[in-house]
Amino acid sequence: MDTILWPLKVAVAWVMVYIHKFLVLIGLSDGPGVAWVLSIIGLTIFVRILIMPLFVRQIRASRGMQLMQPELQALQAKYKGKKDAASKQRQQEEMMALYRKHGTNPFASCFPILIQMPIFFALFRVLANLQAIAEGTYEGRDSIGPLTADLANQVQHSTVFGASLSSSFMNPSDISSALTVKIVTVIMIIAMSATQWYTMAQLSMKNMPESSKNSDNPMMRSQRMMMTIMPLFFAFTGVQFQIGVLIYWVTSNLWTMGQQFYTISRMPAPGSEAEKKFRARENAKRARKGLPSLEEEERAKAEAEGKVSTSGQRAQPVRKDRQKKNSEQSSTADEAAMTAEGESSSRRPGGLTDEEIARRRYEKRARERKRAAERRKAQNKKKRRS
Repeated sequence: MDTILWPLKVAVAWVMVYIHKFLVLIGLSDGPGVAWVLSIIGLTIFVRILIMPLFVRQIRASRGMQLMQPELQALQAKYKGKKDAASKQRQQEEMMALYRKHGTNPFASCFPILIQMPIFFALFRVLANLQAIAEGTYEGRDSIGPLTADLANQVQHSTVFGASLSSSFMNPSDISSALTVKIVTVIMIIAMSATQWYTMAQLSMKNMPESSKNSDNPMMRSQRMMMTIMPLFFAFTGVQFQIGVLIYWVTSNLWTMGQQFYTISRMPAPGSEAEKKFRARENAKRARKGLPSLEEEERAKAEAEGKVSTSGQRAQPVRKDRQKKNSEQSSTADEAAMTAEGESSSRRPGGLTDEEIARRRYEKRARERKRAAERRKAQNKKKRRS
């Protein structure tokens, strides 16, 4: 395994050593100490920055999976009880077409974790071999890249709350500090499991539409299962990890939490709880500026494009010559409104603020669009009667 991971071990050692040199350059003490702890945190941040495009892809894939759930459930209902090979093949083909339509796949959300695992194991092996490197007995090598025997000895004697970076619950480096290592390990395993659970809960609880949260949704079932299994997996395997590896994973989870919080708050999935909060925040900002709400703006835009009927009736098709004439009439009305409002804006009648003038201009344009839509409907009705 060490042979396979050797290039990654050299890369991990290189990043750690040069981050340590930078920290010493800006004033931290050389030798064993906090600079080596921060170098592992710096390694984590460096790796997470490198895989940030994968994280963006993960968020988009997760959103696509959420949006396709109603169609996926309808597809499953369509083929429910059909066990013949032809039906299974058609179901698989239609399912793949759904994935292509929404630009997602069921494995995209795993990419960031899968990419990190080799780096995770490389760091594990680097820390496991510190003593051998320090003593010059490491497989005929005197270093791992720039990590020489002297630097390995420094890392080995750097501590977190009295626990060495190379120690683990099952293998404390020093008998006298065994109890301290166990306590620190348990605390970090709890932190690692809790942050892992919360990063998954953010996506499933805050950034999923209500329609996708029912127990019949296979994605929701698998998400809940992962929320239980992953923290338990890390809790049971964490006793084998060195303190330095636990620092890496806790830092990675905290980074993920921050990334997800920012992404969910700025780009929430449609229909989710996060979107409701996003719209409430944006509407409050717009109200302070005297602008219409997001819903009003979207409805006005839809009416202007003829997608929404103001009287609740379906809009009837219009001949091309009629469409051109109505478009010219609407454009003339809009230009007249803009001219009139522009003149009134320069005069500032009644001491109105710029925001109030902008709101009135918007409302006037909306009324003009509504009247134009009504005229088109009246013309359509007249045409049908004739």
